[in-house]
Amino acid sequence: MDPLRLVFMGTPDIAVPTLAALIEAGHHIVCAYSQPPRPAGRGHRDRPSPVQDFALKHHIDVRCPTSLKDPEAQAAFLAVGCDAAIVIAYGLILPAAILRGPRLGCLNIHTSLLPRWRGAAPIQRAIMAGDQETGVTIMQMDAGLDTGAILTREATPILPTTTAGELHDTLAGIGARLMVDMLEGLVVGRVAATPQPETGATYAHKLTRDEGRLDWRRPADELDRHIRALNPWPGTWFDRDGERIRVLAAEPIANDTGKPPGTVLDGAPTIACSAGRLRLVRLQRPGKAALPAEAFLRGYALPPGTLLDLPSEPEK
Repeated sequence: MDPLRLVFMGTPDIAVPTLAALIEAGHHIVCAYSQPPRPAGRGHRDRPSPVQDFALKHHIDVRCPTSLKDPEAQAAFLAVGCDAAIVIAYGLILPAAILRGPRLGCLNIHTSLLPRWRGAAPIQRAIMAGDQETGVTIMQMDAGLDTGAILTREATPILPTTTAGELHDTLAGIGARLMVDMLEGLVVGRVAATPQPETGATYAHKLTRDEGRLDWRRPADELDRHIRALNPWPGTWFDRDGERIRVLAAEPIANDTGKPPGTVLDGAPTIACSAGRLRLVRLQRPGKAALPAEAFLRGYALPPGTLLDLPSEPEK
């Protein structure tokens, strides 16, 4: 297959393996689009996105418009004359003029088995929901939110210990390989677009920092999934004596205790939940290193019988 002229559109690190794979496959990356540099680090200096940083190191022109609604921005995109735009976690809406521009269209890598988990946080929501598998879907983009026709997809299991960070890396690798293979199939006519069914469609709402607060009134197995889904970002935590204690790993135990939710049951420590118990495995105090629970408790007292605070219940 002759190399394709491609525009790459992505921002975070999950997009970088796909860009690298397209370069390795010999395709010509005409330019890359990414979100503008953002303040980061202690000095709050503008830092380029992972995609911009990688593209510049490979001598690829990078464009960082704040919007693509402007006719001039659209004209600049169309002037490239690319065969396809490859999109993964870009962060800007693509107007109709751009969607129609490339010969093969705008092809999006989405980290779920569409139509399940359309939207911003499919990896985390799949873990939270207790899904036993997820995967990568490559779709032909249309004007809807992750509603385009499916070109190909591949599933991968979600294990009882899988964190969002681990699943992120797995799906990034699958997406990169799948896109390279799919492009070849699309060019030679082996790949055809299949409309998405509406049956089974769900929406993965954007994550917020406030979701990280642990509510012991929830079942232990649900809290375990929540901890894994929000690892590494935004993380999960509980407040005690003015300190925010992060919980990085835990283990659910099915047996009920009859104790009020939030009660510290033993020196593990294990916490009573509305159903079952949750053994805290890895913890972190503000400004300190993350530690296994045993080491953490040598410097932080959490005696049995302590009742941890519960979040305020939302108004009905």
